[in-house]
Amino acid sequence: MEFMFLAVRDLRFATGRFALTIAAGFLVSLMVVLLSGLTAGLGHESTSAVQRIGADHYAFATPGPNQQLSFSDSRVTEAQLASSASLPGVDDATLVGVAPARVGVNGADVGVSAFGVDGTSFASPVPLGPGRIAMDRTFAEDNGWQAGTQVDVGGRAVTVTALVDDSSYSHQPVVWLDLTDWRALPTAAGSDGTTIALRTSAGFDAAAAEAATGAAITDEAGALNAIGGYSSERGSLLLMQGMLVVVGSLVVGTFFTVWTIQRGQDLAVLKAVGASTSYLVRDALGQAFVVLVLGTTLGTLAAAALGVLAAQAVPFTLTATGVALPFVALIALGMIGAAAALTRIVTVDPLTALSAAR
Repeated sequence: MEFMFLAVRDLRFATGRFALTIAAGFLVSLMVVLLSGLTAGLGHESTSAVQRIGADHYAFATPGPNQQLSFSDSRVTEAQLASSASLPGVDDATLVGVAPARVGVNGADVGVSAFGVDGTSFASPVPLGPGRIAMDRTFAEDNGWQAGTQVDVGGRAVTVTALVDDSSYSHQPVVWLDLTDWRALPTAAGSDGTTIALRTSAGFDAAAAEAATGAAITDEAGALNAIGGYSSERGSLLLMQGMLVVVGSLVVGTFFTVWTIQRGQDLAVLKAVGASTSYLVRDALGQAFVVLVLGTTLGTLAAAALGVLAAQAVPFTLTATGVALPFVALIALGMIGAAAALTRIVTVDPLTALSAAR
């Protein structure tokens, strides 16, 4: 007996019903992939400046009871930097300051995040010195500024010496200052820096580093979660994606449950002429797989096309992982939903079903 004979027959002669299920898969996958791109885009706008630093560990001021690591609450000192730099496994260490600031020309100014770095360290995107800053390229171009433009940052006149790509923090553009200029900002509150960026190798012991410096040590992922609002924003969007995937699997499961009940007589006939239960199960799962792949593929392709347009207006970044994971998850959970509809196939009695059809 040909594999998926009944499945193909159903697909050909009940196209309207299956088209509705494919449309549901299309819409769910479209929304999930678009949300995935939006999650990645918003995350990039919150974290790109920190990721640009290129450190694998960070030292923050130890938070108080029931508090989390936070860039906004952290203050570290030159003494802690010296202690960190001398630790085994620390290849390089540098102070980084993070504070809000205003930047503008001729009295018109806008809010930015000011990153203070040693202009000769690995944390600096380009070599910097007092009176010289680097600025996010998109932000500068939107305001008509370029390299050589003089701007006011926190009441001090400085010169834009370089434009850098992908430099934002907590949805704000970033300007990079030498630490000397950064410490002069009113919002820096006279601190030496916000965090210590560390490049480490084998032999680095985070617990020993914490004991030696009196700071809280975390990896890059922990530093990203220390950005205000990043973890909650990301968690909310991921929850929405998960709920959409679950809803999609329930829709598929409900459709195939109803469909299996409606074709009970066909299943009974096939069992009566010798079709095994395993064959009918494979036939039903094959049918579900075809429907899911069609709907999910169409939705994913449409989301990728819309993403190109969306990226022109909103933070949107579509990655291979952001496409592949929703695609696989939708098909996998959809198959689980379809499998839940197989109880009737497994338990159907051909004699009883045929008798009921008379």
